[in-house]
Amino acid sequence: MESLKKVDSILVLRILAILLLVLSVLLIALDSQTKNVFNILVVKASYRDLKILIILVWVDSAAAAYNVLQILRARLLPSTKEVTPALAWICYLMDQAIVYVVFATNSAAIQGAFFAITGQDEFQWMKLCDRFTRFCIQIGGGFLCNMVASIVLAVISCMSACSLFRLYSPKRFLQLRHIEK
Repeated sequence: MESLKKVDSILVLRILAILLLVLSVLLIALDSQTKNVFNILVVKASYRDLKILIILVWVDSAAAAYNVLQILRARLLPSTKEVTPALAWICYLMDQAIVYVVFATNSAAIQGAFFAITGQDEFQWMKLCDRFTRFCIQIGGGFLCNMVASIVLAVISCMSACSLFRLYSPKRFLQLRHIEK
């Protein structure tokens, strides 16, 4: 019964992570704002203006796809219901990699967006958020969803680690427990 609760909680967390990642992708990728400058020049702000936002959209999409595949593996493939050490290690390492990549990409995107808020006089970069306020607020919402998704993915990774290390003996170093069937 405890195993069923753990699997269901991982399922709920994976669905929550997918929803947050997809929401982040939608908030960032569908965001654009157009302004008229002196009624002769039309300036458009889009997520494509900052290359790290393009990378963030791809990374979040890949992380959401990975979590969908993990849900499908756990629910549809009966042969993988019983966790083997090799499968547990693969899931653990992939969960760790996804957390680190999503968090690092989001942190880099926030740093890049910081220049859009403050500008950079040395490089003659203007403050983008003074002119495109709605654009910046929506991008910030995407970053917030992404940070919450990173926290959820970290919890999933911790649960994956528990599943992995539960297979090993607490008394002997790196020796599998003897499981009776």
